[in-house]
This record gives sequence, C-alpha cells and structure tokens, in this order.
Amino acid sequence: MLAPTLRRPGQYLAPMTTPKILTPYEFPRTGTQVPNRTVLAAMTNKQSHADGSLGDDELEWLTARARGGFGIITTCAAHVSPDGQGWDGELGVFDDALLPGLTRLAGALREGGALSLVQIFHGGVRAPSRLTGQQPFSASTFELDAKDFEVPREATVDDIERTIAAFAAAARRCAEAGFDGVEIHGAHGYLITQFLGTVSNTRSDEWGGSLENRARFVRRIVAAVRGATPPGFLVGVRISPEVPDQGVDLDDSVTVAGWLASDGVDFVHVSNWDSFKAPTKYPGSEKPLTTWFREAMGPRTPMIATGAVWTPAEADLVLEQGADLVGLGRAAIGNDRWPLEAAEVDWEPARPPFTPEHLRAASLSDTMVDYMRRWPDFVTDGR
Repeated sequence: MLAPTLRRPGQYLAPMTTPKILTPYEFPRTGTQVPNRTVLAAMTNKQSHADGSLGDDELEWLTARARGGFGIITTCAAHVSPDGQGWDGELGVFDDALLPGLTRLAGALREGGALSLVQIFHGGVRAPSRLTGQQPFSASTFELDAKDFEVPREATVDDIERTIAAFAAAARRCAEAGFDGVEIHGAHGYLITQFLGTVSNTRSDEWGGSLENRARFVRRIVAAVRGATPPGFLVGVRISPEVPDQGVDLDDSVTVAGWLASDGVDFVHVSNWDSFKAPTKYPGSEKPLTTWFREAMGPRTPMIATGAVWTPAEADLVLEQGADLVGLGRAAIGNDRWPLEAAEVDWEPARPPFTPEHLRAASLSDTMVDYMRRWPDFVTDGR
C-alpha cells in the first residue's frame, strides 16, 4: 500500500459504498463501541451559566447533534478549577455542586445514542483576570504580542500539583455524572500547551528544560485522571501539532504523542486545523499531519484527527491518513445532522456564510450565533 500523501480540495472522489466514517468503531482497551466514527469536536459556545453550571442552550446544542447521529459528542472545554476559566458562559467541572447539570447532560447524550466525552482544561495564561479575579499563571512568565494578553506569573510547584489534582477531581465528577470519558485539552495554547512550549516554558526545574520535563505535566495529569476514574472510563488527550508563538514544535509534538501512546491513553486527538495542508515546519512535505502522528504512535493507539473536514469523502481520506475517528468542528455547526445526511448519495453539507436563521434552526442560541459572528465570513451579518 502506498503511503498517504496530501490531496487538495477538488481531488476527493465520491464514495461508491457506505463511507467508512459511518462504520462502527470499538475502543480496544475498554471494548467501548461507537455507532460510527464521527466526533463532534469540542467548541467554545458560551451557552452555560456564569457559575459554571449547565445552561439549557448548551444542552440543546449538544443533544441536537447526538440526535443527528454523531458517534461521539465532546463538550466545550470545561474548566477544572475557577482560576482556569477561559471564556464567558463556560461549562465548569470544578465542584460537586455542578453534578446535577453534568448528570443531566450525560443522560441526555446517552438517550440520543452518542458516546459522551467532557473536554477538561485549564486556561493558564488564557484564563483572564476579568473572569478569575486573579493574575493568570503559566509554566513561566512570558510575553506575546496578542490582543488582551496578560503577562502571567510563573506557576509554583504547589500550583502545579494543585492543578493536577483538580484535573483528577474533575474527571472523577465526569465519571460519576455518567459520561463515557474525558478528553484532556493539551492543544490550542492553553495551560498544558504552555508547559510543552519552549517559549512559554523556560523553567529550569523538573517541569521545564528538556522535552521530557516539559511533557511531565500532561503525563502526570493522565496518570492522575486514570487513577481517579473507573477502569472502563475513556481517557484521551488532545494536542496541537504546532503552536509557533509558544514554541510548540511538530517533532516534539509527535514525540509526546508517542509517549502518551506508551502511557496507555485511550486516544490521542490531533487538532490539525487543516488536515490537508503541509506542516509549517516542513512546508514542502507531502506527508499529511495525521500520518506523522500515526507513525509516532504505532498502530494500536486510537487517533481522532480534526481539521477542515466537510464532506464524507474528506473524512474517509483522513481515516486513510491514519486516523480511526474524525472530528468535525465548523462543519457540525451548520449541519447538526451531518452523520445521518452523509449516508445519502451525493449529499453535500451546507457551508458558510450561514444566515442567523439557519444557525438557529441548527440549535444554536442567539448567544452562540453572536459568538460565531466573530469568525470571518461565517455568518452573513458578521464580519
């Protein structure tokens, strides 16, 4: 079999049979079965309450996609401690008082026929003081030329240990609420990414310096979460291939993915942004990003890959590149029944710009529609 190579839009052939993306999958360690290989990727939606409790609009946004046939539903990034909140209206998993809403959500997703994951995270430098009431902390103090950037203080060892414990306690709550697993958010510039990067982490202790030391934080979180949850509970990690402004490098990221696979995670979720573009570090490479990670992880560890997938044929191509499941982000916003409709011959998903009416019909509240207006050319009356 030839090695996968990059293909561009317009080079995808319509499938002649049922797309592989719509076939069942089983997680090997737990035997957990998924009706198909589609994953609603975690997306900020700002539809829960200021205290972190579940909002009805967030419940409807997620359960509509369970009813629409998605095999796995992932919540938004949910903060594991009050000092880690990244966004207004963000779901929280930091207190047992939040369990009633979490239990309600897990039950509704189960009734909808989907496997459920909570994405758990800490914002680090991306947890603004206007939400947390305190200066953000990160692996180190550093500066970025970014809007509203707040220079963080360097995390103390107590901060680090306390945050690891908060991830474990949050995962325990998710299991108690009835979710099938958690996705530890190590991508997109949040706290775990900040520990992995050479710009954001200039520490000289056991939490910084070598890649092994910089990866200690995420690996300790994985071990703590595993120890706090039942044997059949799924534990995975989402990572970014490259985050240049924080010093996250592709070669380092694939190495970390290999270590996580060796540590026995149930999946690694590779957040490609665009699965059909060459890496920034190797712009002339024809090897897809997904394939870089599959080669590093070996054949056994399940992989989710997300990034610029709109059609069933594109999803099948990402599976060919080495993924086991495919995350859908923007395509799932305006196409809440993507998996059900993808089974139809010659089906094409709706694409942006979307009218506000289309998005409301796809179970987005006015709050989420307004947030979508920040994305260029996504909403007809946006920017």
